[in-house]
Amino acid sequence: MKSVGDISLVARVVAFGDKRAFDALVKRHQAAVRRFFMSQTLGDGQLSDDLAQDTFVKAYTHIGSFRGTSGFSTWLFRIACNVLYDYMRSRKTTDGIDDGMLNRSGGVADDALKIDIYAALRLLKPDERLCVTLQLVDGQPIGRIAEITGMPTGTVKSHLARGKSKLAEYLKENGYDR
Repeated sequence: MKSVGDISLVARVVAFGDKRAFDALVKRHQAAVRRFFMSQTLGDGQLSDDLAQDTFVKAYTHIGSFRGTSGFSTWLFRIACNVLYDYMRSRKTTDGIDDGMLNRSGGVADDALKIDIYAALRLLKPDERLCVTLQLVDGQPIGRIAEITGMPTGTVKSHLARGKSKLAEYLKENGYDR
């Protein structure tokens, strides 16, 4: 089981300062953390990498505070959410991620789809985007989304319903009627 392995690795980092154990944790979770940030930054790869790096630095420096009451990935995603909130506050963005963060480079067919997805995500409020991407992109269940975000379960469900409705409407209007 992955979580048992995570807890063992965390214990090695805390007890012995084992950097290889932390490297193993990074390798296990870096793709999911980066994917989360790619959704939140609307495809800005460089910013996503920077935020993911900040997340792992904070995880390393605070790993002693991990209590094991939730899974390591839940704890790590909570840190990622805090890193995102800190970034948004530092940029003083109250209406969500700004338009300049959309990365429009790459293959033509893939880029068109990415641009449509990121444009659809841009319509969502930050909390809606956060909940929708945690569920649809990262496959997190509602209970875990509530743990990660610190929102009540009912609030998560409301953000998911509104966000999915906005996404469906946008995609339907733009030819994704399947």
